[in-house]
Amino acid sequence: MPRTEPFEDVVTAHGATVLRVCRAVVGPVDAEDAWSETFLAALRAWPRLDADANVEAWLVTIAHRKAIDLVRKDARSTPTDHLPDRPARQGNPHDHDPDLWRALAGLTDRQRQAVAYHHLAGLPHAEVAAILGSTPAAARRACADGIAALRRTYPLLAEEDPHD
Repeated sequence: MPRTEPFEDVVTAHGATVLRVCRAVVGPVDAEDAWSETFLAALRAWPRLDADANVEAWLVTIAHRKAIDLVRKDARSTPTDHLPDRPARQGNPHDHDPDLWRALAGLTDRQRQAVAYHHLAGLPHAEVAAILGSTPAAARRACADGIAALRRTYPLLAEEDPHD
């Protein structure tokens, strides 16, 4: 059975979560591009999505693929001495907490993705595993290792009790 909910409601309900995931996976500079690409792809597929599908997990899966596409595109680009001007990014978390973004950049891609999908998007490890193409145990381990590394390198997490 196809979806009847207006797509605008989906963007309103899940837009912030998808943006947080995109920021964690590709960094603050490319996050808005990944977010836009996610919702453009989702809009095209929305009429065919089953009514009982987990919309948030579906969107995070699309965001993951779009983020990977951006990372691959950046890896193929040719370095240059001149970078084009970019528009200002108001509300860019990097401006408010550069230590967090440095700590996230120090994680492996798999750890960063697992932490983003589980802790920011709230997906269970089984769904994180499906997105990453791994097992739930591997997703749980990547998430735990990522959080442990963040506790060692990010001052605010280092102060927290890991058993809270």
